[in-house]
Amino acid sequence: MKLSRSLIAGAALLMAATSFTASAEDNVTLRYMPSHGGISAHELADALGYFKGTGITIKNVGYASGGPESLFALASGNIEIGSAATPAVINAIASGNKFVAAYPTNGIDDETKSIFYVREDSPIKTVKDLAGKSIAINTLGAHLDYTLREALHQVNLPERAARPVVVPGPQLEQTLRSGQVDVAAFGYWQTTFEGAARSKGGLRPVFNDTEVLGPIAGGFTVLSADFVKQHPQAARDFVIQSARALDFSRENPEKTREILARQLKARGENPELAQYFTGYGVRPGGRAEDHDIQFWIDILERGGVINKGQLKTSDILLKV
Repeated sequence: MKLSRSLIAGAALLMAATSFTASAEDNVTLRYMPSHGGISAHELADALGYFKGTGITIKNVGYASGGPESLFALASGNIEIGSAATPAVINAIASGNKFVAAYPTNGIDDETKSIFYVREDSPIKTVKDLAGKSIAINTLGAHLDYTLREALHQVNLPERAARPVVVPGPQLEQTLRSGQVDVAAFGYWQTTFEGAARSKGGLRPVFNDTEVLGPIAGGFTVLSADFVKQHPQAARDFVIQSARALDFSRENPEKTREILARQLKARGENPELAQYFTGYGVRPGGRAEDHDIQFWIDILERGGVINKGQLKTSDILLKV
């Protein structure tokens, strides 16, 4: 089922704003699932007090292993804030879910990227050497999975030439060093784990997603279209204040790391990981562009995952 153009256009108008002034429509609790080792823009916005006066309360309901799990919880009504890689979001909408990609959660660029590592003594030197090898990724059907497929495609190998293995972010380094997999992929949202692993030595990067995809939004915060319709002011304030937090992070990286360290400690994680946080890699204002979506629509059409012309960027991307 496609989202109606009128709903998307209406939501876009409701969310358009020229200032960061908040005005509460009603009191709304938005549940979400955090990622190990990281902090989302809405978590940062909450820590900075940006939701005060908006009537918005956000509530952590437990970790998500990856974007698909987050989208499933959103579709089931167990959370109000989803987050997933762009191809997973497109797949979910193509399958009939009434979702809206509200703003990029992260982007990939020269500073923030997903990196595919091997052990220093590995014979793997290039993408072509990945054929038949096992690749640790956090989840199937999301960013790392599709980045791997596209990397193989670009060197004229079958997209399934390598074997992805699901490994939670906190165990990526150990799984690679112990030889349980040939390659471990640290996602752009897992720069804390990547930095910690790199600091110990003995690992070597083979390629990263920026080399394969170019600068692009890696994933999106996702709201249900019904939520936007029922709570337009809360949705508007949520997007505006989260985008404001993205800008804060770019302008205040050290302060952001301090906040992340406190968040990790409060969640029972290792606060030392915060020193390796490289930022969100998004454009100023959390802006998305049609290319962020169209790139993946083209790839999914090429692979027969969605039908040609089934979706357009306007069916998915909420302009702010």
